[in-house]
Amino acid sequence: MIITPKDKIEAELIEIDNFLNTAMSEDGTEAVQRGNELAIYIARSGKLVADAKYHLNEALKDEVFDILKETAKNAKATSKAVNAIIDSICKEERYLVDWSDRINRTATHQLSWCVTVVSKAKEEMRMAGYGNNMKS
Repeated sequence: MIITPKDKIEAELIEIDNFLNTAMSEDGTEAVQRGNELAIYIARSGKLVADAKYHLNEALKDEVFDILKETAKNAKATSKAVNAIIDSICKEERYLVDWSDRINRTATHQLSWCVTVVSKAKEEMRMAGYGNNMKS
């Protein structure tokens, strides 16, 4: 099992996020090219979501037992307070999970938009009679 290190996840998310924040025209050819890149980013960001969740679960596993032992010793904190403490300790891992999930969803939505642009371009070509005059 190959898990991407947290610093590499962040670096890849920055790269993908920069791509996703680049505007695209409504040109059909550009939409096809962007769609090809988006398909790769969707697959990769899906893996990054899983890897970020792995790191979160590892952090939770390591931190939870220590916190529960300490809390049980003091016996003053409620379960809600313990959960809040655990969440704050694992904030970086949660952030990577949330960000990678958002990147994956954004890329998926942009790919859908590219499909729409390509369909529009095809319909415009059909309506203009492109290709019909070539059958002579």
